[in-house]
Amino acid sequence: MTTLLNIETSSLVCSVCISRDTRVIARREDRSTEYSHSSLLMVFIEEVLKEAGLKPAEISAVAVSQGPGSYTGLRIGVSAAKGFCYALNIPLIAADTMRALAENARQQMNSLKDRQGPAENRLLYCPMIDARRMEVYYALFCEDLSTVQNTRAQVVNENTFSELLQENKVVFFGNGAQKCKKVIHGPNAVFLPEVWPSAQGLIKEAEYKFRQGEFVNLAYYEPFYLKDFVAGKPKVKGLYP
Repeated sequence: MTTLLNIETSSLVCSVCISRDTRVIARREDRSTEYSHSSLLMVFIEEVLKEAGLKPAEISAVAVSQGPGSYTGLRIGVSAAKGFCYALNIPLIAADTMRALAENARQQMNSLKDRQGPAENRLLYCPMIDARRMEVYYALFCEDLSTVQNTRAQVVNENTFSELLQENKVVFFGNGAQKCKKVIHGPNAVFLPEVWPSAQGLIKEAEYKFRQGEFVNLAYYEPFYLKDFVAGKPKVKGLYP
């Protein structure tokens, strides 16, 4: 039995949950308009442990959202995760923030498709994190969350996704998507307004990596801040169906 502590602090959202074999057994989440991670994160961790009836020593590993996102938020989350792992001598898992966002969006889209029927075109998920002005961090995923485009920085204009939207239905979401809505047009562009980073979205990837033994080095691990010069990485396959 795998019991994971999942931490998401890459944005204004401060989110913590405990999962057991991919099932959420306790969760705390704050979606304030101001950063509150430094005051809430450790409180949330204590509360989910208490709600789940667990001692810290019963946690198998800690999963943390790796970024990109808020520098301060990421540092707070990673520091707390490292401290927990050091104290308990358990492994640390770095989970893809973009894939976690896409997982949350996929759950919402699945409920919509139940009412609307199957899509005619291939469906792609495009999580967007606000960078500055019209710049965003974004990635592209298929419906099974296999990777089409790794996370990159992009200044968005009316032509950025025009070719992609000709043959694919693309679902845009995240705190960078709404500001791009005015320049992304077409019947194949879908915007989901209420998709935010949540610790629950980390669970599937974290569970997979735990079973594969894919842990990060506690001493040297740093969040993925995403500088422009690392935007173009090779494509990788999805981690799970």
